[in-house]
Amino acid sequence: MCDTCGCTQPDDAVTIRTPEEMHAHEHEHTHAHPHTHTHSDTHTHDQGVAHAHAHVHVHPHTHDHGHTHAHGEAQDHTHDHHTHDHGHPHEHEHRHGESHTHTHNPSGYRSIVVETDILAKNNIRAERNRGYFEAKFIRALNLVSSPGSGKTSLLERTIRELAGRIPLAVIEGDQQTMNDANRIREAGAPVVQVNTGNGCHLDADMVHRAMDKLQPIEGSLLMIENVGNLVCPSLFDLGEETRVVIMSVTEGEDKPQKYPNMFRSSQLCVINKIDLLPYLDFDLEKAKDYALQVNPNLHFIELSVKTGEGFEDWISWLTTAKKH
Repeated sequence: MCDTCGCTQPDDAVTIRTPEEMHAHEHEHTHAHPHTHTHSDTHTHDQGVAHAHAHVHVHPHTHDHGHTHAHGEAQDHTHDHHTHDHGHPHEHEHRHGESHTHTHNPSGYRSIVVETDILAKNNIRAERNRGYFEAKFIRALNLVSSPGSGKTSLLERTIRELAGRIPLAVIEGDQQTMNDANRIREAGAPVVQVNTGNGCHLDADMVHRAMDKLQPIEGSLLMIENVGNLVCPSLFDLGEETRVVIMSVTEGEDKPQKYPNMFRSSQLCVINKIDLLPYLDFDLEKAKDYALQVNPNLHFIELSVKTGEGFEDWISWLTTAKKH
């Protein structure tokens, strides 16, 4: 669970798929519909007071129907069906003027919440990831930014620029859709999409599971595009070699001051969309100064994915910076 916003997903609610696993007729849908029913009954308390209850039960329940259809003459359907949580509160109206609210738990079990150090668990997994990367001579970069900074466009151009020079694979993180994974596949790199559902960040275990599916080759460059969010991803070590924070000139130069943890925990800052500088009030030097106030060791690359200006600096950094 994220200590900052409390977002969480059960492990089995996170989906990890390649574009090839999606086929033309796969569809997912969610039914979220509360239903209400009313009944009344009469019973007698130990004190001998008989009264009637008007019960209103509200059952929030969700149907997750991830199912695959293979339509032919024989229509084979495979469905993963739903679970219901029927713990429900209800109110009683008493004839003798009393009212109270309690919760029924038909299972008879009590729930006990146990707090654990989630980050400690994540950090252990991150160290295992790091050991795997080092053993395989895989250079892993964790790309973090706010939504719309141009991470996926940066990756697309990078894949094309490095084609035939360095093997490159991508783990895409997003809450929903396969859109980014499809773009990366079109650019020519193997890719796995991690959909986090309600989660606002990738964690080390998601990356571990994605690597099991992706199987990046020895000596490759692994790009991990995190969920667009400048807050929570800063908390989670994925086992990467370098964290690269990407900002664009359309966002405002004070982003490093607003989100210091992200810039403090990163080693490289890519400032994208510099082709738009003549049309904006963005002060490039002020932005870099703000970032250096947060992290004096931060390095910068200024570029435009659209025009290619400055892109050679990024490619040079990728091909000559630290390797295991």
